[in-house]
Amino acid sequence: MSELHKFLFDGLPVRGAIVRLTDAWQEILRRRASNSEHGAYPAEVQALLGEITAAAALMQANIKFDGALVLQIFGDGPLKLVVSEMQPDFSFRSTATVVGEVAAGLSLSGMVNRTSQGRCAITLDPKAKFPGQQPYQGVVPLFDDAGQPLERISEVLEHYMLQSEQLDTTLVLAADGNVAAGLLIQRLPMAGAGNLAGSMVSRDNEDQIGLNEHYNRIAILARSLKAEELLQLDVDTVLHRLFWEEPLTRFEPLIGPSAPRFACSCSRERVAKMIVSLGREEAQSILSEREDIEVGCEFCGVQYRFDAVDAAQLFTDAAQLLQGNAGPH
Repeated sequence: MSELHKFLFDGLPVRGAIVRLTDAWQEILRRRASNSEHGAYPAEVQALLGEITAAAALMQANIKFDGALVLQIFGDGPLKLVVSEMQPDFSFRSTATVVGEVAAGLSLSGMVNRTSQGRCAITLDPKAKFPGQQPYQGVVPLFDDAGQPLERISEVLEHYMLQSEQLDTTLVLAADGNVAAGLLIQRLPMAGAGNLAGSMVSRDNEDQIGLNEHYNRIAILARSLKAEELLQLDVDTVLHRLFWEEPLTRFEPLIGPSAPRFACSCSRERVAKMIVSLGREEAQSILSEREDIEVGCEFCGVQYRFDAVDAAQLFTDAAQLLQGNAGPH
């Protein structure tokens, strides 16, 4: 079963989290593999999508935010988009859009950053918005300060946290066909709870970058973790193997019903509204060429079909609703 654990290093300005996505991650891959149009993800895409999904869970666990965290990589290579949307209750959905051949062994830059136009975006979309409020979004390129391409999503996110939040962060990520897992170690902000929307950014945080000896020691230990160990070992074994000399305070883990789990927010009603927004003429044009209007969810693979009778009913209902709203009050 999937699980997420958070912990603090006693007396030190360092926190951590570790996540293992098993059944939920396998469900995403199963749905994709059963999609007759696209088929299973190439191995390199599968690994990147799993790492991004694990990273999204870790980042959502590390902030106090009542809304969705959306982590995405997009660019100009054969892999156009990779995205994971993590809700505050840790229900999530992830998908990738492949538009060309992804050769075996292709690097991150080869997949999405061929002409240095690739980007990583982190979006925080609050559940309850004030009038006119827009989601917060931070976007960074897929190369470092020296202009060198970053070939691991962990490096991209570490760079983002350092530049945007002035916080030292270490990420170890790995994924295969059974598990998507990640370990996060982060220096605590100097003051305040903070979040990715920038409230933790301060001169004090910036002045501490790279200087805290406790964080640096723990980060070295974390980076010694191999991908196969992260994928194969249970959480207790990983934490003991890495930090057996460090006193930890561990919080109640998210397991069972509270664990990260796959969930998609698509619905027939939402698709119906989208068809109505196209307009009657456009819908009829589509139906003149095929038996029904078919819309597939990129996240969960569900196919929604509306034939001519369904479509006619949609526009009839929409017209009646407009008439009702325009009537006397």
